Amino acid sequence: MKRIKSQSYPLRIRAGNTTVAIYKRTRADGSPGFEVADYSTGTRKLRSFPTAATARAEAERIAFALARGDAAAAAVNGKDAASYARALELLRPTGQSLELVASTYAKAYADLGGDRIGEAVAFFLRNNPDNLTQRTVAEVVAEMLAQREADGVSACHLRDLRGRLSRFAKAFQVPMASITAADMQRWLDGLKVGPRSKQNFRKTTRNLFSYAQRRNHYARGSNPASEAEVPSANGDTVEIFTPSEMVKLLAASSTEFLPALALGAFAGLRTAELQRIAWSDVDLAGGFITITAKNAKTRTRRIVPIQTNLALWLAPHARKIGKVWRGTLSQWGVAQEATAAASGVVWKRNACRHSYASYRLAATQSAAQVSLECGNTPAVIFAHYRELVRPDAAAAWFAIMPSTGRCRGANKTGRSWCEQNRNNARSVLPLGRGGIICPLLQRRIGLCGDAT
Repeated sequence: MKRIKSQSYPLRIRAGNTTVAIYKRTRADGSPGFEVADYSTGTRKLRSFPTAATARAEAERIAFALARGDAAAAAVNGKDAASYARALELLRPTGQSLELVASTYAKAYADLGGDRIGEAVAFFLRNNPDNLTQRTVAEVVAEMLAQREADGVSACHLRDLRGRLSRFAKAFQVPMASITAADMQRWLDGLKVGPRSKQNFRKTTRNLFSYAQRRNHYARGSNPASEAEVPSANGDTVEIFTPSEMVKLLAASSTEFLPALALGAFAGLRTAELQRIAWSDVDLAGGFITITAKNAKTRTRRIVPIQTNLALWLAPHARKIGKVWRGTLSQWGVAQEATAAASGVVWKRNACRHSYASYRLAATQSAAQVSLECGNTPAVIFAHYRELVRPDAAAAWFAIMPSTGRCRGANKTGRSWCEQNRNNARSVLPLGRGGIICPLLQRRIGLCGDAT
């Protein structure tokens, strides 16, 4: 740029073939002022400045812009020019040009649907793998299992967690933070198990990812296991035992397994609950079974009524102490198989609990009541057990008594079950008015032939 030397005004600033004039004026108060002739908008516009230096700076900027053919840049007013200078100052540490930054911002604005760059940055900072505590899947699994054990979860639950999560860790020998929803979907799709088992695998791994997020081992914001799809388990057939099948199972059961079998069939307790409860939780005199929060699957305390026939099955054990089932989990499986084999009845998964819920719903016609007894929701009861059996079948189920289900006359001692356990039954079963056992129970604990 070449300046035209002049000791007087107008002072002309030249850039290429462009010239911008600066005029000196005397203000109303007598002080000097300066005006720049701006033609950047196509028409002459005089812009005022307090000093010769500021007027010259603006004239040079306009002249350079017009010389480059950038009329829009030349048209920037004083306020915008100051903003431009400030923007350049802010960008100087980054080394980025204003044009590049403006282009990047415009694209981000469009992609985010508005000025949400601050939110996007905050999300990135939360989920940036560089900010996570890196752990392999196996390390996170071991950490979670140790924590659950320290929390006092049941041995059965811990065994289930270890089995499912060990299988997951074997399939993913990688950093926990690297697993995506697509990885989870492929793994679940490849499991050779039924819909219900896939649901359980997804639930267990979902809890693992949630645990990892709380310990900063996995990015927050999404859970790969939650995003994966698995087949619905709603179509699973709910299998139950018929009254005649249950009679055979009870008759074939061992003395050790019988109480648990009866509690499952006539109180609807879950297998895990049957393995946890003690005889102190069974109040034959009061007519209720207490499932404590510690023993319940849902960690919610509930009270289950003792049906008349169940009271009779449990009467011989009224004075026992300790756990109802004293064996191990593997011994439980052996007892089930042995009972099924001896009775000739095919064992059905969870059929004792399913049977209780089905027959109880048919007897009470109240999903709310049965859900309280079973420890789930009315929606589950209504969806799975409604119209599965008829009321007459329910009556037959809860009429299965020791005389019909276990003893047929005398045993080795020459005495029937009722004869052996009449005193136990009389001492623990509910009394009617005046301390007399109600007529129905009198018949039940009388002679074997009186029971139906």
